[in-house]
Amino acid sequence: MQKKYDLTPPVLLLLLPVLLFLLIFLIYPLLYVFKESLWINGRFSLELFKLMATDANYRELVVNSFKIACMVTLATTFISLPLAYFLTRYRFPGRKAMQGVILIPIIMPPFVGAIGMKQLFGLYGSINTLLVKLGLIDFAEPIDWFGSGFWGVVILATLHLYPIMYLNVVAALANVDPSLEEAAENMGASRFRLFRTVTLPLMLPGYFAGGILVFIWAFTELGAPLIFNYDKVIAVRIFRQVSDANVNPMGYALVVLITVLTALAFYIFKRWTGMKQYEMLGRGHVTSREIQAGKLMCIVIYLFVGGVISMALLPHISIILTSLTPDVSQWRLSVLPKSYTLTHYALVFSHNDTLPSIKNSLFYSVFSTLLALVLGVIISYLLTRKRLPFSNLLDALVMLPLALPGVALAFGYVGSFADTTFLLRHLPQSIVAILDPRQNPTALLIISYAVRRLPFMLRSIYAGLQQTSITYEEASQNLGASPPRTLFKITLPLVLANIIAGSILVFSLSMLEVSDSLILAMRDQYNPITKAIWNLSQRPVGGEYIACALGVVGMVILTVCLLVAGRFLGNRLGEIFKIS
Repeated sequence: MQKKYDLTPPVLLLLLPVLLFLLIFLIYPLLYVFKESLWINGRFSLELFKLMATDANYRELVVNSFKIACMVTLATTFISLPLAYFLTRYRFPGRKAMQGVILIPIIMPPFVGAIGMKQLFGLYGSINTLLVKLGLIDFAEPIDWFGSGFWGVVILATLHLYPIMYLNVVAALANVDPSLEEAAENMGASRFRLFRTVTLPLMLPGYFAGGILVFIWAFTELGAPLIFNYDKVIAVRIFRQVSDANVNPMGYALVVLITVLTALAFYIFKRWTGMKQYEMLGRGHVTSREIQAGKLMCIVIYLFVGGVISMALLPHISIILTSLTPDVSQWRLSVLPKSYTLTHYALVFSHNDTLPSIKNSLFYSVFSTLLALVLGVIISYLLTRKRLPFSNLLDALVMLPLALPGVALAFGYVGSFADTTFLLRHLPQSIVAILDPRQNPTALLIISYAVRRLPFMLRSIYAGLQQTSITYEEASQNLGASPPRTLFKITLPLVLANIIAGSILVFSLSMLEVSDSLILAMRDQYNPITKAIWNLSQRPVGGEYIACALGVVGMVILTVCLLVAGRFLGNRLGEIFKIS
């Protein structure tokens, strides 16, 4: 029997603008990047990729980025697996507080924390000074904790990304059928054997979902390598070539390379999970399988979770202390600053480079959230309430930004929306001025934030619509209400909590977005917070203190946003960070 699709005029009126938006602001920039890297002097050529394959410097970029991604993925695994197991399978005093505190690293990208960590772990920073005073090392031979910057990037990325892995693993653990574990115990399996042979295999899809996100984000990390002056990664090389995008095609070739590599990693993940069967027998509602932790287990949990929390809070503590330090002389060869000041916070709200950046970030984030909200509502409604041809393709297209490096899309915008390109060449100058980031990046910053965070909005609203019975809407329409009236009066109010939570997440993640901000904000008057932090951190004297104060302001805004989002979504917050 042939399927009947819902392609009525009202549906097309919703679907076509969405497809046009995704075509222009997601597909077109990527196609432009591929065209510029493969079409040289009027003909198809692989010269740039041959150069990358034969040049040792370019191979080093790929190897270093891959090593960082692998190290971060392994580190987040060793942290998140026991963390998720302890906090979901054991009851002990303080568990809820710990479940909240371990998510704190989400509120600050490693780009910001790296500034403060350099102060703590510098050759003559707080940690080495403490070790000297304890007699553990000699003052003349301090420990170079971060070396060339590689380990600094790995540590900062790990501390920032382990909550993403943790949330996916927790969601996977919640879906494990307790009866299977109970059956294994009844057959004499020890707790370790039970975890290794039953629990772990069943939670692998959730682990791999978090793992691929961590791998891709670490592979394309831009901010931390910039702060640590570790230029030997692909993302930094792309950033350095933004200004030459129209004259040097190598930047486009690097974007294609990083896009293909991340797409390949995503494909391998999907194939790996698709080759195995993880389905469990259907079951009715059951409570989570928790046991009361004994005294010895409580000690183990407190030591492990406490250690993770202590490490995770180091970047936040470091930027707070740096922001309160008057100048370099007040925190040199001492464990803590010798004096404190709020002067840098006063400058944040009065400085010509900082106050406008806060206003800009708020403006960009608000309007990108509104744009993502409109798109998320329309797409999730069409996917859950209408039968569309190629609906899976539409869903995959919207989720594509999760697997797409931020530097790739931002670089594509810089190149494809110049006034010399096919799309803008014949348009009036007034429209070109709005879309060309070299003249005014406002529109593209809003759009890029929305496109990058649209998957979070979609998954939040989509989950709410899936859990809401369609019978309410059918009853409304049977009583004479039009589809638009039913949507606004019945459907949307029922998923209001999901809408609010998704909106808060999009807003908060946009406030401290790094890749899009550093690449697209090409004029100082349009700088968002992260670009202002970067500019301040590059000043030879005193800039890092104001940068840290600005980072703390952004951190406070994000903390409030995520607390409110968690209030609405509760334990379902982790579902938004899933890709499978």
